[in-house]
Amino acid sequence: MKIQKTINALTAVLLAAGLSISVSGQMPGGQESPDQVAQLVQMLDLSEEQEADIRGLLDDLSPQIDDLHAEAQTLQERLQEQAGADFDEEAIREIAGELGEVSGEITALSIILQSKVEAVFTAEQRQRLEDIERQQREMQEQMMQQQMQQQPPQGAPPQETPGAPPAPAPQP
Repeated sequence: MKIQKTINALTAVLLAAGLSISVSGQMPGGQESPDQVAQLVQMLDLSEEQEADIRGLLDDLSPQIDDLHAEAQTLQERLQEQAGADFDEEAIREIAGELGEVSGEITALSIILQSKVEAVFTAEQRQRLEDIERQQREMQEQMMQQQMQQQPPQGAPPQETPGAPPAPAPQP
């Protein structure tokens, strides 16, 4: 669970910087994302041995997870091809079943990877990670509250911009 938090925290940090990542460190379009492990090293002050252990874990499991993600994408596309007035319910159910199995395997491998990475951290590093996650959640909640305050209530007339001409009245 805490490894998921680790990956979530790291992902949140990267997403806050406008990046999207996969387990292999690839961004959409095949570009390399910043080194996640290096960021963990910096955030949690990992030792060289810990860094090597985590890199080894990622090297072992990331290709399997990435291959499964690609397979899931292909299955999603096959499902979309089945949509339409002349659909084949049996084919849809078969493909959806395959997708469920692949998704389950992705989840299992991801949890295994997260658990193995968590085992590398010291208690102090886990606590530091929890603190970082808490801070990120608080920042995220504040941002959401600010966005909610800036949006006009539903059904409310649009607010006029100071100095702008008034909006024309609706025509009968």
